[in-house]
Amino acid sequence: MRLVTYSSANRWLPGVLIGEDVLNLNDVLYAIGEVDGPPFDSVRDLLDAAGGRLGGLSQRVAQLNPASIASAGLIGELHLGPPVANPKKVLCVGLNYSDHVGETGRKFPDHPDIFAKFASSLIGPKEGIDCSEVTANLDFEGELAIVIGRQCRRVSESDALNYVAGVTVLNDITARDLQYRGTQWLPGKAVDRSTPCGPALVTLDEVGDPHTLDLCTRVNGVQVQKSNTRNMIFSLARIVSYISHFLELSPGDVIATGTPEGIGAKRQPPQWLQSGDLVEVEIHGVGLLQNIVK
Repeated sequence: MRLVTYSSANRWLPGVLIGEDVLNLNDVLYAIGEVDGPPFDSVRDLLDAAGGRLGGLSQRVAQLNPASIASAGLIGELHLGPPVANPKKVLCVGLNYSDHVGETGRKFPDHPDIFAKFASSLIGPKEGIDCSEVTANLDFEGELAIVIGRQCRRVSESDALNYVAGVTVLNDITARDLQYRGTQWLPGKAVDRSTPCGPALVTLDEVGDPHTLDLCTRVNGVQVQKSNTRNMIFSLARIVSYISHFLELSPGDVIATGTPEGIGAKRQPPQWLQSGDLVEVEIHGVGLLQNIVK
């Protein structure tokens, strides 16, 4: 199942992507017999109520005839937001691909290196990356992101994926000059409306093994990053378990899992994003995320 957030009448609404059509989530749930309680106003509301049984819902949605439900519009024509438009937490893992650690000249980490963004940092597909007036050193980082499905506190690594709703695509856009002004990364990582995410939250039953996914980042059609999630140092389960031991995770929380080598800052000469650049991050089986720098 692919969950999206789309705009209609100046409101964000939850939807289900089937083929190229976006269907209203509540219409889909009604069609499969899920009619208990009030309608859901957001994807996070669905995760709060049913994050532990998304696999079952996904199987029932897969058997649905989408022609029986009025489409909200085609995916390419709707204004999309981040799949979870109102997460309580946006967390990120730095230095989680061996080749990226190598290009930075740092030592291999013994534990996941965690930093934070804010919900105000997130934007959806096709929305403008609003950073060019903030920094002259704007960089790209294509990443797979986890979305939490159930309240998660001190879980074991072996059980951690049972708390994950699914994954999505994220571009950890970074203002490098702001990042390295001090010892803390926050100023360079959490600029308002700087972090594209989407287009869909893809449930794990549809993704399959999240550690075998090809990832590619392109700038103006030219490939700048290419890797596979099997090259992560810390697995998704390790990341979720590790964070859950010091911070309770909530349905809808987003965790970016790190970027591979090829970032603009480590190229010779450095390759900084410019106003008008088209940045694309594509992860096989998850989706294509496209944004233009404003």
